[in-house]
Amino acid sequence: MSDISGLESRIAAALDRIGRGIEAQAPVSEPDSVLQERLASQQTQLQALDVELQRLRASNTQLRALNTQLRNAVTEGLSPQLIDVAVAAEVEALHAQRTADAAEVDAILAELKPLIEESTNAAG
Repeated sequence: MSDISGLESRIAAALDRIGRGIEAQAPVSEPDSVLQERLASQQTQLQALDVELQRLRASNTQLRALNTQLRNAVTEGLSPQLIDVAVAAEVEALHAQRTADAAEVDAILAELKPLIEESTNAAG
């Protein structure tokens, strides 16, 4: 559970840094079409990452609530339906975490790919 919260805060911090970096860039007098395409692509990826992070946060909130109910049920006698719901919530949280991780990796790779191509062209 703390791993998910830790990853969530790391992703949020990365998004904040990316946002500050984009805001800090000086405006280009004549926008380059390749640059505009990269910016649009990055914005799309950031939006997808944000959607996945929101899903992850909602899933974690649900998981915490169900774990509280499960702890209470253990003290009063276990309900099979509650266990099923808790396991389903945990599976959903894991799926949301995996999807958020994949979106983060895609955003990072999209940022690195042009840099690698530029350095390869400059060296070659």
